[in-house]
Amino acid sequence: MSAEVSADVWLPFREDEVPGLPGGLDYRFWDGGPDFPADPADCAFYVVPYMKGADVGVRPMPEMTSVRAVQTLSAGIDHVQGGLTSLPSGVQLCNARGVHEASTAELTLALILASLRGIPGFVRGQESEEWRSGFYPALADKNVLIVGYGSIGSAIEDRLAPFECARVVRVARSARTTARGPVHPLTELSALLPDADVVILSTPLNEATRGLANAAFLARLKDGALLVNVARGAVVDTKALLAELESGRITAALDVTDPEPLPQGHPLWHAPGVLVSPHVGGSTSAFWPRAKRLLAAQLTRFAAGVPLENVVLTTD
Repeated sequence: MSAEVSADVWLPFREDEVPGLPGGLDYRFWDGGPDFPADPADCAFYVVPYMKGADVGVRPMPEMTSVRAVQTLSAGIDHVQGGLTSLPSGVQLCNARGVHEASTAELTLALILASLRGIPGFVRGQESEEWRSGFYPALADKNVLIVGYGSIGSAIEDRLAPFECARVVRVARSARTTARGPVHPLTELSALLPDADVVILSTPLNEATRGLANAAFLARLKDGALLVNVARGAVVDTKALLAELESGRITAALDVTDPEPLPQGHPLWHAPGVLVSPHVGGSTSAFWPRAKRLLAAQLTRFAAGVPLENVVLTTD
């Protein structure tokens, strides 16, 4: 489309909060509130509200009969997939590749180090005035397996580099070669699990990865292994994980859970050897400037009729 043709754009930011937005578009602020900012049928470019839940994000989609692009502010797209069948054909779905890598990789390293070095126990010890000295595992000399070697997985490896890991092994949907070394296909994962001291899940949630970390997967982990999930909760079979945690055989650090949010009384809260953070991998101060730069760039391309970036699928 050209900049001369007006079109509604639904943004979860106010127009004056996003530097660099192109002219010629009508910007409507909607962050998931009960009232729509305009007729959804007039929306041409829809930016899904961030961290508002699937029910909110897909609510206007059945009425968006003129929409040409749907932009998420998350790396994953599973929360909007339920609304895709209601959209016209030819709508491009774009994710937020480039927005969450820094924040999610930071948290991944924080979870690994906190879990290995016993930080949660130190916090409890401080609260009860106990001096909990001793020897604790280090990240140095560990074998680390990254399952889901996309842009976030690569950013995680960037931050692992100074920690003197013995080996970093990469797994993605299909095999390829990177500057750092080979990426193994998902079909080889089972054979790679027994050598890993730390297994990081950073894969998208899809048919191939739902329940990936099931009882058989977890049984192949060595005693004392640490499982870190910064992907989606449903990538892990919660019941199977609880069984392993309660046996004391492995430990886990989870930024995402299934169910989520984790309800009061759920056994994961107090399972031995687990550290839970409340899905905060991407929601840091680094999110806002990166998200706004992405939107300004995407909308500039949209207004100029230039192909969008980060297109993950096009509706039939």
